Amino acid sequence: MRTSDKQREGSSAEQRFRDAFERLKLGVPQVLPKGTPVSQNNVAKEAGCDPSALRKSRFPLVVLEIQEWVETHKGEQPPSVRQRLLKKRGKNRDLRETISDLKKQRDAAVGKLADAGLRIVELTERLADAQARLDELQPRAPVLKLSD
Repeated sequence: MRTSDKQREGSSAEQRFRDAFERLKLGVPQVLPKGTPVSQNNVAKEAGCDPSALRKSRFPLVVLEIQEWVETHKGEQPPSVRQRLLKKRGKNRDLRETISDLKKQRDAAVGKLADAGLRIVELTERLADAQARLDELQPRAPVLKLSD
């Protein structure tokens, strides 16, 4: 391949990257799904290339423009699908941990309630036994009714 052919190939590749960059900035990608955030890898993918094809050593101005744009529009871009998925997984993990903690608390409360119920039955029986012994030792005086 001659030098002029390489130059033309490089400039056409650079133009494809620039076009892909513009489409992603405008939110109208042709290859990637809509809403895909602008990144160096996504620009390469949108241009129909492997992400490793868009190297700083070969296309320093394009890469610099992408990096500057990403830096200045950091808060404006919606989170990527991967970031949303990771956030959702984290939330689900938190919910599973909360559910697990609540189940442990419920089980502990049910155990305490069962123990308390058993203790109430034991104390009621002891009270009945003590009342029976007291009645044996000290009979109750009959209740007198006043007649009309």
